[in-house]
Amino acid sequence: MASIADRFRGRVVPAVPVPFSADGNIDVELQNAYVTWMAGQEIGGVAVWAHTGRGPKLTDEQREQVARAWSAGLDGQALICGVGVSGSVALPSDPASLTETALRAVRDSAEAARDYGAEAALVHPPKMLSDLPDVEERILDYHRAAGAAGIPLIAFFLYEAAGGVSYSPGLIRRLLELDEVIGIKVATLDSVMTYQDIIGVAKAVPGALPITGEDRFLGYSLAAGARAALIGMAAAVTDRCAALLTAHAAEQWDDFHALSSAMDTFSQATFVAPMEGYVQRMLWALEADGVFTRPAFDPWCPTLHSDERDRVFAAVRALRS
Repeated sequence: MASIADRFRGRVVPAVPVPFSADGNIDVELQNAYVTWMAGQEIGGVAVWAHTGRGPKLTDEQREQVARAWSAGLDGQALICGVGVSGSVALPSDPASLTETALRAVRDSAEAARDYGAEAALVHPPKMLSDLPDVEERILDYHRAAGAAGIPLIAFFLYEAAGGVSYSPGLIRRLLELDEVIGIKVATLDSVMTYQDIIGVAKAVPGALPITGEDRFLGYSLAAGARAALIGMAAAVTDRCAALLTAHAAEQWDDFHALSSAMDTFSQATFVAPMEGYVQRMLWALEADGVFTRPAFDPWCPTLHSDERDRVFAAVRALRS
């Protein structure tokens, strides 16, 4: 499992969105163009079925179509699939049945990811288990169930407002000590203290890979100890994100500080309230950069201000100037 972690170390892994057409179907032509474009970027891999890719909301058929398209189109980069309990799974109320259902669902999800070509799985936090007794043991079992598919796992600390679970430092250490788990992605959104604490735990576990998911403070998150990035912001302007990771790994500090400042400015135009709108903003950024030749849509996008598309286009132009 060390080899897959080494492929991510010092690299960016974009969490990619799914381009939908206005009628609510996947725009296959845009998606294929996106795959081809992304395969030419300096990345360590691509993550599908993650939050950015609306993984828990996609149908089984859509998940298969997306994973197979990316698996077939990548050029030596690793495919990561977000795995967990999809919104279509009926959840019972009693703790024993709920846990059994969650374990079965995450195992099935990881097995599907493996069969579609994934080389690793990002494990969505099991929010449905968070209020049950002995929750930490249930979360460990949940990761073991995903690991039964036989592909390496990345644990995922996600802030609670986005559907995450507040893993304790002790649980994080125990997760990282599982043979199946190669690292942890940390996405707190706006809590530098929480981020520092979790990355500190990850750095103390031999062989564990600390991965940043912090779009709003990407440069600092690397300086604070992350050794890879799995982020939605890299779904567009991917080359700038990749250059930031390269500069950090090579200790090219002038380039690192300049790129960090530029990406902070871009994130302040794209990762803003309502936060769920960031997926649509990334689709707009891809259109602004010429990757998409026509508009793409996120069916789950909240209502956004009428001038937001123009602001995203301006942010891309500023980043390219």
